[in-house]
Amino acid sequence: MNPKLTRSQQKTICSQLGRVKLQLLYKASIHGFTGAAFHQRCDTHSPTVSVGYNASGFVFGGYTKQPFSQSGQYVNDDQAFLFTFSGEKLLKYPVTVPANAVRMVGNSGPYFGEALVLANGSQPVVYNNPGNYYNFNAAEMHGNDLNLTECEVYHVEETKELEKPWRTVIWESETRTELMENIKSYKPPVSSVSQIRVLLIGPVGAGKSSFFNSISSVFRGHVTNPAMSGSFTSSLTTQFRSYSLKAGQEGKPLPIILCDTMGLEESTGSGLNIDDISNILKGHLPDRYQFNPSVPLDSEAPGYRKSPVLKDKIHCVTYVVDGCKVSIMPSKLEDKLEAIRRKVNLMGIPQLVLLTKVDEACLLVKEDVRNVYKSDYIKEMMQEVSTRLGVPLSCVVPVKNYSEELELDPNCDILLLSAVKQMLRFADNYFDDISDQFSKMELKE
Repeated sequence: MNPKLTRSQQKTICSQLGRVKLQLLYKASIHGFTGAAFHQRCDTHSPTVSVGYNASGFVFGGYTKQPFSQSGQYVNDDQAFLFTFSGEKLLKYPVTVPANAVRMVGNSGPYFGEALVLANGSQPVVYNNPGNYYNFNAAEMHGNDLNLTECEVYHVEETKELEKPWRTVIWESETRTELMENIKSYKPPVSSVSQIRVLLIGPVGAGKSSFFNSISSVFRGHVTNPAMSGSFTSSLTTQFRSYSLKAGQEGKPLPIILCDTMGLEESTGSGLNIDDISNILKGHLPDRYQFNPSVPLDSEAPGYRKSPVLKDKIHCVTYVVDGCKVSIMPSKLEDKLEAIRRKVNLMGIPQLVLLTKVDEACLLVKEDVRNVYKSDYIKEMMQEVSTRLGVPLSCVVPVKNYSEELELDPNCDILLLSAVKQMLRFADNYFDDISDQFSKMELKE
């Protein structure tokens, strides 16, 4: 059951309510536009946010701290309010008569005073009467379109801080230094490979290029953006890029190459072409190959490697997923990721998941990134992405990329470097699995 309320809209509502998250209880398109279905799913739960949607594009509703029931009585709530979205902005209409804030009516959905009723009379319609215990402009709230296309009710849950972190991280400068040194000194176990190649795959805007920029920043000692990144609806990366990282401005190349691709898009014929994946994994694609979403790579294309060797191939695949969009990932996008995962599985390449934007997804982490493994919400998101992508939870790691900062944060660095450490470990697993295919001459003594 996927929420229709976007992650951005959820965050906006939660910002009015404190350190909370929204859990979907009732969705009329699934459970029915009836008072009975609404009460069965929502009674006794509190606080709640009720949301209506109409064909005119309006998103509106109300909040109450009181649990719903079918008593027929009014319930006092001095914190209740109605709301609507104007773009990304939330417009609030506080209750004017708290004693009549919410009415418990059995044959309707959420019933706010006598001012706004969703699924009124067990029909996909809105009852609207501004001025009765709430003051609002009807045209501003819902455009005077009283037919509902959807109605949802969310339980407002406190974001809990776990007593103990469920993964152990030592948040000290020595940890950062040790991780950097371990990465710089790493050597692949196969002599013919000097740098492991990690392929970054993910939806548009998930943070693939930003991850490379962030790792580059850590080793350069300041925030830098060598790869184009940003928040756009279509992919900024249009070429296949192989980024070699350096240990400082004039330092030696690090033993890892991050390969960036076009972002995945929901629609067919846009974003990364699934048929290009096999060629990338096998090492056929040259650096700066120009993607064409409509046509897969041709073996006669300039720079095509017809006989790639082990150092040209991909040694670890890393899926990059926006932590704010896990629950609303479109099914077509999920299908594309599943098709890619099947290809990767067939080739025996280890797979890792980076969960990005964890600070945006959880206020607890936004306050202090060291809370990332103390947030039950982030753990839930990691478990969900683990299930959706079909990888073990141990293969999911959270990161916070640098996006608006001007200076480095040692704690963000520790998360980023820990992710790279996992990539190196996974690449080692790959080499271990194929070691019997190579003669002893190729293995280091």
